[in-house]
Amino acid sequence: MKAILTFATAASIAFVGSAMAQEDFSANLKARQGQFRILAINLGILGDMAKGKMDYDAAAAEAAAHSIHGVSMVHQAALWPEGSDNMSIDGTRALPMIWDDFADFSSKWDALGTAAENLVSVAGTGREAIGPALGQIGGTCKACHDTYRASAN
Repeated sequence: MKAILTFATAASIAFVGSAMAQEDFSANLKARQGQFRILAINLGILGDMAKGKMDYDAAAAEAAAHSIHGVSMVHQAALWPEGSDNMSIDGTRALPMIWDDFADFSSKWDALGTAAENLVSVAGTGREAIGPALGQIGGTCKACHDTYRASAN
């Protein structure tokens, strides 16, 4: 009986310990995925203008560029708590290596901000200026995704 009680106590402690270790990162995940959706919508608007799929509208282009820049200014640390990677929780493609060098990850986000500033400065000047600026944005996205995002299955 003593062995059963000891085993039950140990099992309970292990279960409580593992439950406590698994934090709820659902709000963090929703917030960071939301920022990527905002980026995607606005990049789509600008991309369609640059490709001629949508009439160029300087005011709409500037608004989209400002939205992209605004998202790039969001402080990322709260959106990326350690343990919110694809090996720890469902619904994300974030690789655990983000937290091995969070400074590099953050610098890649900062590069998006720099490219977004350039986009803001040219978006209202004409369709021809949008494509090269979007290329810079895409390069910053690719640099981060190639290193820190798992491929889609």
